[in-house]
Amino acid sequence: MPPLLTGTPLSGRVAVLSGASSGMGAAAAERFAVLGASVVVLARRKERLDDVVRRVEEAGGKALAIAVDVTDRAAVQVAADRVAERFGKSDLVFNNAGVQIVSGIEELKIDDWQRQIDLNISGLMNVIGAFLPHLTDSAAEGKPADLINTSSVAATRILPRLSVYSGTKAYISQLTRLLRVELGPKMVRVATIEPGMVDTELPDHVGNADTSRYIAALLNDIDVLQGADIAETVAFMAALPRHVNLSEITVFPTAQAL
Repeated sequence: MPPLLTGTPLSGRVAVLSGASSGMGAAAAERFAVLGASVVVLARRKERLDDVVRRVEEAGGKALAIAVDVTDRAAVQVAADRVAERFGKSDLVFNNAGVQIVSGIEELKIDDWQRQIDLNISGLMNVIGAFLPHLTDSAAEGKPADLINTSSVAATRILPRLSVYSGTKAYISQLTRLLRVELGPKMVRVATIEPGMVDTELPDHVGNADTSRYIAALLNDIDVLQGADIAETVAFMAALPRHVNLSEITVFPTAQAL
């Protein structure tokens, strides 16, 4: 996607992005920085985070890498405290960490079920718990404040062998709707982005070699979304005037049928 935003509409903002070592999270961090935000990237892979920080700083931006497993609640709180010490309270949280593992329910891949629940649900809640006070304080000071959660088109579509993953994404989409009702009156914007097929590391992490090959083939068959497409979309959501909340955006590749 060619850049739609110009100038520095995120100037002065402090953006925290989970799942930011690659893919959509890394692309969003780099784009937010170009648009003026100070960015904090969270993920487990420190060396990949350092690469993101290097690219941001080479482009003239400000960035901080914090290696953290978002399923560790105490560690996420420590990260939130480090953000406040370095840049001040965050006012833009892109809650993006997640994993997809494909299996039929009768295969009883219980450990895989739990991994998705732990990261996609508990990890998301840990980020909200640690950074929501930042957002509410920023909003109370008259600043924009955004919580943007990454869901998926799987939240609303019936896709085979994705029952647990889809269930976690349905949780995220519904939670976001509920939080918007609670936090909107406090001027905290709450939104979800539901992407279709995105060219990320997904084929390498689905847990099944045949499925990995199938997804990789699909990624080659159609013009799928790129991380930059999601980054520009999320940046646009955050750059709007603070009284405007794009609360739920579904983004498909044009050629994706399901």
